[in-house]
Amino acid sequence: MKIETQDRDDNQITVEVELDDTKLEGARRVAARKISQRMKIPGFRPGKAPYEVVVRNVGESSITEDAIELLVDEIYPKILDETGIKPAAPGTLEEVIAIDPPKFKFLIPLIPSVDLGDYQSIRLDYKWTPPTEDKVDEAIEELRRMYSSTEVVNRPVQFGDFIMVDLKGMVGDNVISEKKGHPIFINPDLKEDEWPFNGFGGKLIDMINGQEKKIKHKFSKDSTVEDFAGKEVEFIVKVTTVRGMILPDLNDEFAARVGKFDNVQSMRDAIRTNLTNQSKVEYDDEYFEKLIDTIKQQSLIKYPPQVLDHEKEHVLNDLERRLSDQNLEMDVYLKMREIDKDKFMEEEVVPVAVKRLERALIMDQIAKMEKIELSEEDLTSAFQQTLFEVQNDDQFQKLVKKNKPSQQLMESLAQESANRAMVAKTLEHLKTIAMGIQKESSEETPVKKTKASSKKPGKKIEKTETNEQDVLENDPSNSIE
Repeated sequence: MKIETQDRDDNQITVEVELDDTKLEGARRVAARKISQRMKIPGFRPGKAPYEVVVRNVGESSITEDAIELLVDEIYPKILDETGIKPAAPGTLEEVIAIDPPKFKFLIPLIPSVDLGDYQSIRLDYKWTPPTEDKVDEAIEELRRMYSSTEVVNRPVQFGDFIMVDLKGMVGDNVISEKKGHPIFINPDLKEDEWPFNGFGGKLIDMINGQEKKIKHKFSKDSTVEDFAGKEVEFIVKVTTVRGMILPDLNDEFAARVGKFDNVQSMRDAIRTNLTNQSKVEYDDEYFEKLIDTIKQQSLIKYPPQVLDHEKEHVLNDLERRLSDQNLEMDVYLKMREIDKDKFMEEEVVPVAVKRLERALIMDQIAKMEKIELSEEDLTSAFQQTLFEVQNDDQFQKLVKKNKPSQQLMESLAQESANRAMVAKTLEHLKTIAMGIQKESSEETPVKKTKASSKKPGKKIEKTETNEQDVLENDPSNSIE
């Protein structure tokens, strides 16, 4: 067997293989015998018809076609063994170059490769600080507003009021919009989705009931309010009702009402904890996104198109699950978005898949190079946390009600928790590197990292190999996006 290989730019390799004539002839005989076993040939028992008789019944081309398939199945594992190629996915027979002697051309996708460069020299300070007491006060005031009532007041409009207005939108002498009894909340915080434009409510401050005011605004061409896009609109606004907000007293009764707290102090402590946790999660998301993007800029990442296709399927599956939770199907979602599937794939799915894939590969490579492993304690703690979270999931509860959680489900949860624990530990280690901290050696007893089982690929040319594509099943990038 003569083998010639040629590397390609897309992280695949072309392999040309030439065999002895005897190989094809022997495969023809085997193919003919298999054909005679599955088809009825008059006068012969299954598998006993002579070669020449089978040729007369099915034709030599059919036998040759089956023989080539047999040869490919036989020689493909030998090609991998002799060349040392580790495929990321099943290879494909690209071309039968010749029959006499047999010569085949294969295309084999290679496992992804990641060169991180000098990632250990990257520095990024970690500067998270917990929220101040002012933030706790703001959250409590927001709670009071949520539980507030309103009453008609005879005073100028101020922030926090609910008002009713009659409104006309004019372009020159033409009325392009008119609303009667339009409700407006005068929000002290600038809203991004305020109608007709952000900050409109603030311009009504100090108006009184019955007063009329003109407000001009130039809308951008890409304004979400289609009737106003690219136009200068004059709004004629008349206040018809002013309702002031009556905030509930901040006392133990209020604390019990909003969260069954014993008193105001316990409510305040819980709010502070929630704000602290949320603040840290948000900061960590931004910090690690920036850190990994910095590493990515200096890295050389290669992967074949089949691996990206695999990740695109994950992105679509994730979206379909989320849509299903909202009782929506993909086709309906695309129609609502007014976008066809090809454009959606190109503009939205592919960029997300590339980002997730490359970050997952970076994370996996860092874990390998830094020799990050999980202890039994890490695995147990992560599994208990994952189990606690899914117990509140509606789909999980439905499964439990129908029957006990299967062994497969529990193994899946264990794998998910292990993946998340590995991500968390890798990110924490990466942070110590970026901060220039020399981490002390751990005294934990490491255990072998558990990999997610690879999904069996479609029928192509397969051989069981150590496959680094397992990282795609883990998808650690989800926790940092």
